[in-house]
Amino acid sequence: MSEDILVLYPARPKAMEQLEATYRLHRYDEAADKEAFLAEHGSKCRGIVTNGHASLTREMLAHLPNLEIVACSSAGFETVDTAALKERGIPLTNTSDALCDEVADVALMLILAARRDLVRAHRYVESGDWGRKGMFPLLSTMKGKRLGMVGMGRIGQAIAARCVPLGMEVAYFGRSAKPAVPHDFQPDIVELARWADVMTVAVAGGPATEKLVSAEVIEALGPQGTLVNVARGTVVDEAAMIAALRDGRLGSAGLDVYLNEPDPDPALTGLANVTLYPHHASGTVETRDAMAQLVVDNLAAHFAGKPLLTPAW
Repeated sequence: MSEDILVLYPARPKAMEQLEATYRLHRYDEAADKEAFLAEHGSKCRGIVTNGHASLTREMLAHLPNLEIVACSSAGFETVDTAALKERGIPLTNTSDALCDEVADVALMLILAARRDLVRAHRYVESGDWGRKGMFPLLSTMKGKRLGMVGMGRIGQAIAARCVPLGMEVAYFGRSAKPAVPHDFQPDIVELARWADVMTVAVAGGPATEKLVSAEVIEALGPQGTLVNVARGTVVDEAAMIAALRDGRLGSAGLDVYLNEPDPDPALTGLANVTLYPHHASGTVETRDAMAQLVVDNLAAHFAGKPLLTPAW
């Protein structure tokens, strides 16, 4: 008999086809009265399909007494009450492995675009200013610049590996030093910012990292510095970043994530010294399909009594 699965957020089409063929899916995501739907179907469900956009609260979990696994099709899972899952011994899987290279590519893109002033240069050509005003202002080389990584997990290491061939020096801040990482560990994030030309953020979101990149960190990065964020908008003190960019106390920023998505603060989006990307670092067909496939494969492993492929803890 196939298991009952609660769908909080649908997977990609190919993955959904596999799920529909294997399980009885209960489409919470399509329910008009979600509370009534959960009360009716929750007790039957042994698994959940979700992603980082859908909420899974302690109150919701109270309607899921037989839940055994939560399979998330994103890297981040701040909307999931992980404490409640851990109390009940319910595993959570995510998809950091599948999107690592894609996010690192976008981080590099944002570093280069911000440092080489791509958006303003594009407009300079587009507007005809190149012909009217002459050569675009000279910029600064990447070779010899310092990259300060906030977070040196899989994604942080992939970003660093892309920046080293550019001739950049790398150091990092994190919860602890990683002996296998061939870069200097800096236990003080403010000192890392003071040292760095580019600070790139690649840590998990949530309360533990809220405003980790504080006003003090931004001030230390300085008027020649660049802040790149491919983590979560909550990790950066956005108001402090906007003020510093506006006043020239921070040189530039390259951002894939924002405090308010999908409607970032106009005070940020109206600045000339920011390069903006719509939280789309993992946004390729191949990577999103791979992320969705991990949901299918993790559920299959669990119900077959095998080790999970990508447990979140």
